[in-house]
Amino acid sequence: MTTVQNCVSAIAAKNHPKKHSKTIQYGTAGFRTVATDLDHVVFRMGVLSVLRSLKCNCQTIGLMITASHNKEEDNGVKIVDPMGEMLEQSWEELATELANVDDDKLDTVLSDIVEKQKIDLSKTGSVFVGQDTRPSSDSLARAALTGIAALSGIVKDYGIVTTPMLHYFVTCQNTNEAYGKATADSYIKKISSAFLKLRGTHEKGKYKPEIHFDGANGVGSVIVKDFAQAIGDALKININNDRIDEVGVLNKDCGAEYVKTQQKPPKGVAVVANARCVSVDGDADRVVYYYVDADNKFHLLDGDRIATLVAGYIMEVVKKTGLEVNLGLVQTAYANGSSTAYISEKLNVPVACVSTGVKNLHRKAVEFDIGIYFEANGHGTITFSDKVKDKLDRELTNPSSSKSQLSAMKELALLINLINETVGDALSDMLLVETVLHARGWDIQEWENTYADLPNRLLKVIVKDRNVVETTDANRKCTSPAGVQDAIDEVVKKFKNGRSFIRASGTEDVVRVYAEADTQENADQLANLVKKIVEDMAGGINQ
Repeated sequence: MTTVQNCVSAIAAKNHPKKHSKTIQYGTAGFRTVATDLDHVVFRMGVLSVLRSLKCNCQTIGLMITASHNKEEDNGVKIVDPMGEMLEQSWEELATELANVDDDKLDTVLSDIVEKQKIDLSKTGSVFVGQDTRPSSDSLARAALTGIAALSGIVKDYGIVTTPMLHYFVTCQNTNEAYGKATADSYIKKISSAFLKLRGTHEKGKYKPEIHFDGANGVGSVIVKDFAQAIGDALKININNDRIDEVGVLNKDCGAEYVKTQQKPPKGVAVVANARCVSVDGDADRVVYYYVDADNKFHLLDGDRIATLVAGYIMEVVKKTGLEVNLGLVQTAYANGSSTAYISEKLNVPVACVSTGVKNLHRKAVEFDIGIYFEANGHGTITFSDKVKDKLDRELTNPSSSKSQLSAMKELALLINLINETVGDALSDMLLVETVLHARGWDIQEWENTYADLPNRLLKVIVKDRNVVETTDANRKCTSPAGVQDAIDEVVKKFKNGRSFIRASGTEDVVRVYAEADTQENADQLANLVKKIVEDMAGGINQ
């Protein structure tokens, strides 16, 4: 290890030295902070991604430069494991240690990782790299490439891609292209071909094949143009907020996060009464729908709505196939109470609740034969077990299957190809929603009318150290600081259908406050009362 150590240490000291003492933590979506603090971190993650590849028998690892829905001056980096999943939790701790160690201790930490993980440095690691459209992403990607080269890793640099695309590429590479080819063309073709085959006529019932798309001035606005070209008049996509070359506009008053938290239309999209509108975030892994009615009232259809829509539809398709399948839906505490009741009581689909963070939802989802998960923020997907896929392959050639069963099985097979199972994918999910609405012949109002959301509000409080807030029961109960949960319980009692909880953000030093109640006025009031509790707490810890 000595030669490699010295090489890495020398490169780091010369080109990517640690210039600040700020502690940075590998969180829900990797490292994320102001871009100017990330150069040494990203270089070191390039090194770590090669070690991770070696640990995983030289399978390809992904490294994505993005800060997703964060403001433009932020950036981040996350590592993607071989099957497109989030980095193994034990390696998150290694990533945090490596990112924060002083330059003169870098060799020691690398030695410890190699020794404890029993890594064979005589082999060659493989890493795929992607980046979003932020001005800082180019230089950070170069830092990553330098880190990978320091351990002689084989690298493929995809340049600007959505985060879900990189997850897709990694999975394709490590399944010997059984999942698809690790190219942008393959990704577009696989999803768009399935979409077109599922459709038939473009108009059906009240469904009209036209949407207004908000690309958050990010990479989603680039890739959606490829989809629009591939699917043609099957769905007219009016693309807005696609100014990727303009500084200062990424996620600015637009995108899925803005629409979800502000509960109003994004800037840059003309308001057309009752038109079906779609917003994605900066790296295109979140999607929400919305519309503005004739009375200029805003209506949000978020991840909960998407989950209920696709869960009901896929359950119907599965029943028609005659296959015995264990189907379940995974939510977080942010899920609207009405959606949970609708799924469990009306659709009779089992619901599991896990802690916030897509890695937690994904890990639970794969425990089902078909696992559906969507965070309320619009990040989610559907996973299909090998057992389901094998059953489907066998039964599609079974001569005893009825015509209706065969038709349903073909439909399910196409749905599997339409969905990016590796991670939440805003563009794939958007086409899935359009598929279901088309199949049902619904406009967006009919979708909304399936159940009534409890009014809710999401707020955030800036704190010095988010780690002082600890929770249990899938984030629904605050265990630290002491007394905070008791105070929340007291104010919740004052509101009909009241529910509220707090949790520390996984990506920034803020505490998020969520509240529900019987009216919007009461939900807002409850949220602000709980926010005051957090502010009082923050006043103490920030001094």
